[in-house]
Amino acid sequence: MSETIFSKIIKREIPADIVYENDTVLAFRDINPQAPVHILIIPKEEIPTVKNLDPVRHGEILSAMHAAANEIAVAEGIADDGFRLVYNCCKHGGQEVYHLHMHLLGGRQMKWPPG
Repeated sequence: MSETIFSKIIKREIPADIVYENDTVLAFRDINPQAPVHILIIPKEEIPTVKNLDPVRHGEILSAMHAAANEIAVAEGIADDGFRLVYNCCKHGGQEVYHLHMHLLGGRQMKWPPG
């Protein structure tokens, strides 16, 4: 996989507003937020898309991403009111960076369709 902006953030080659990190995942504020709280949660292992997930090999990574989302939601004060978790997959799914990432959105009423 070619290097992405997210891999550069993991390596601290470019700055990001990091809000959470452990051995498996890194989370930082989105530079183009779609809600008052908009945080990207990424695995440190480079996985291009949801399609590339292996249920056995990546189960712990996905669990760590969701555990991080819950912990961040509490820290950001949005856990009780609720939040949205979103994965985009490939071009038609709206994926712009081909490094698996989950959007944590909150701080306002979420609508469907999004907006």
